Amino acid sequence: MSDRQPRPFAARHTGPLRGEARVPGDKSVSHRALIAGALTVGETRISGLLEAGDVLNTAQAMPQFGAEVRHAAAGVWEVWGRGVGGWAEPVAELDFGNSGTGARLVMGAMATAPISAVFTGDESLRRRPMKRVLEPLTKFGAIYEARDGDLMPLRLNGTDRPICIDYEVTVASAQVKSALLLAALGAPGLTRITQRVLTRDHTERMLRAFGAEISVEPLAGGGERISVMGEVELRPAEISVPRDPSSAAFPLVAALIVPGSEVSIPGVLLNPRRVGLIETLLEMGADICINNRRESGGEELGDLIARSSELHGAEVPPERAPSMIDEYPILAIAAANASGRTVMRGLEELRVKESDRLSAITKGLRACDVQVEELDDGLIVHGCSGEIPGGATLATHMDHRIAMSFLIAGLASREPVTVDDVSMISTSFPEFGELMRSLGAEFE
Repeated sequence: MSDRQPRPFAARHTGPLRGEARVPGDKSVSHRALIAGALTVGETRISGLLEAGDVLNTAQAMPQFGAEVRHAAAGVWEVWGRGVGGWAEPVAELDFGNSGTGARLVMGAMATAPISAVFTGDESLRRRPMKRVLEPLTKFGAIYEARDGDLMPLRLNGTDRPICIDYEVTVASAQVKSALLLAALGAPGLTRITQRVLTRDHTERMLRAFGAEISVEPLAGGGERISVMGEVELRPAEISVPRDPSSAAFPLVAALIVPGSEVSIPGVLLNPRRVGLIETLLEMGADICINNRRESGGEELGDLIARSSELHGAEVPPERAPSMIDEYPILAIAAANASGRTVMRGLEELRVKESDRLSAITKGLRACDVQVEELDDGLIVHGCSGEIPGGATLATHMDHRIAMSFLIAGLASREPVTVDDVSMISTSFPEFGELMRSLGAEFE
């Protein structure tokens, strides 16, 4: 039994939001920087690392594999790795808390080394599907034992005789693809990973920065084939983590839906496969400016300015889903405040996140007196043309993005919106409450 105590929180209609929102470092890049550093011989220095629960669990796992990890200053971490195939066997089980990303990527990184490890997590993570990553890792030669349904806790046994593979990823999941790319580093020869739907490419960019031999070939009809040469020694790198667009989404949408607001968000990651929310909001009539575009560590970033806007509904292309899969809860809040209807499809992945997010969004919007249709693979939200009624207390189902999204909804609702727990927000955005209050949000 968990001794975690729920922390209810309420958000009420507020005046204009103003100021600068310095959101934390990108979670996806932070995980990958720690893992790549641990696969490198020598020192990797990471600045701007997201110091939230999910990433800190990955940071705590790396020493169990023999890497040395040091917290040098706020957001600055140093990693001395053991090299590809050089990881030691952990003596204790690895607890990844709420982080499916950390768990699945580390599974990939260790699968082609002759070691064994036990993976577990919190109640939410122990309900999330692992077969999607474990089954393809067996193609390299790894084997595993798991609970019924291929759930955590589970033991993964890496192989001492890894083989390279030619594999097509059948789910649109950057986590699965990335786990296979990391496993490929330890397999002699050329591994080819094919995906028919483009997903986040942070792993490919990160591995190139560390000197991996990796190439990407577009496929006729869409998709791509990624080739990785195994048993290549990675070289140390200095990584500056851009600010997380998934965290930036909350003050961004808040500025759009609270009348009279203007909020700036500097240094946000603008990877082409992470800007789906910005593209969609612009199509809905959002006043968003992007200034000072620049590059850092192979990733594009820029400064955002968002002003309150009269939004209208839109039809979001299903193929855009992988580029904004974590942002659909907050997009649903923007859609609820828009005029007309917003159609979102291709969202099967939201069924297997920290909660069934499609169901959680639907129940939350209905409780706030917003008309919404739940589809097998998406949502249709009928906007309220301004304020949503609100006045509800919502179940978050231990899901940080559901909690933050409905607190943002409360800032532009006629009646306050309460969520039953905010304690899990620290897994991805520990500064959320303080940052939003600094802009003028009323939380209690």
